[in-house]
Amino acid sequence: MVFQETYTLSNGVEIPRLGLGTWFIDNDSVAEAVKQAVTLGYRHIDTAQAYGNEAGIGVGVKNCGVPREALFITSKVAAEHKSYESAAASIDDSLQTMGLSYIDMMIIHSPQPWNEVNQSDNRYFEENRQVWQALEDALAAGKVRAIGVSNFLQEDIDNLLETATVKPMVNQVLCHISNTPFALIDDCRDKGIAVEAYSPVAHGEAMKNPTIKEIADKYGVSVAQLCIRYDLQLGAIVIPKTAHPEHMRTNAELDFVISDEDMAMLKAVPKIKDYGEHSRFPVYGGKK
Repeated sequence: MVFQETYTLSNGVEIPRLGLGTWFIDNDSVAEAVKQAVTLGYRHIDTAQAYGNEAGIGVGVKNCGVPREALFITSKVAAEHKSYESAAASIDDSLQTMGLSYIDMMIIHSPQPWNEVNQSDNRYFEENRQVWQALEDALAAGKVRAIGVSNFLQEDIDNLLETATVKPMVNQVLCHISNTPFALIDDCRDKGIAVEAYSPVAHGEAMKNPTIKEIADKYGVSVAQLCIRYDLQLGAIVIPKTAHPEHMRTNAELDFVISDEDMAMLKAVPKIKDYGEHSRFPVYGGKK
């Protein structure tokens, strides 16, 4: 059962391999989404300062019916925080907003402020080192149990490692059929950094791909189920986003295995070039 599958991070902390993403779930609705997910068996909930729903996440955690220690809650330092002081203060704000005594994992949301993603060559190397120091200090203080990054390329990770005393435990990246950062995944694994895949159905674009649909039909599963299983078989932690209990349920019905032959076909699906309204997200291998 996928809910029992965990990944052991480099510091020994266990993280459930399937989580619930909460991007675009508003603060008024997210507490109920957390409650429904936990009822179904989810124990890993992913949020971010930028999502504006941390308060609702906290309500959901308190009212979901399982002990706090049974849950794994991730949040992210907003991409605009690029100094030690602002990052450290934001971590304290997240704890207060969610009403939690600790956060299981805190990660840097992006190496660049959002308004510069795909628009600038500035990777904010020195600034990200400052933010990382704030995360290391929060870890040492017991405010968080694990720390990591998101949307970081190899050069961004290497920059942190030059001065870090704790290496990132996770790199959360856009990873799905038709946009899989194979070289980045290999580099993270070589460094002992877990890869976490967000938007496994390509912001919905995977639903439009006939090759993906054909293979999903072969296994008698939905496109979403195939996409989530694909990421799991790559060895990633996966956080599909939904507020709908029925989708939460089917997203976790993954008791099938994609054959090596079909995995090879899925890995070869041509890269997606346009996410529509989500087009500012990275297509790895091209300019970010």
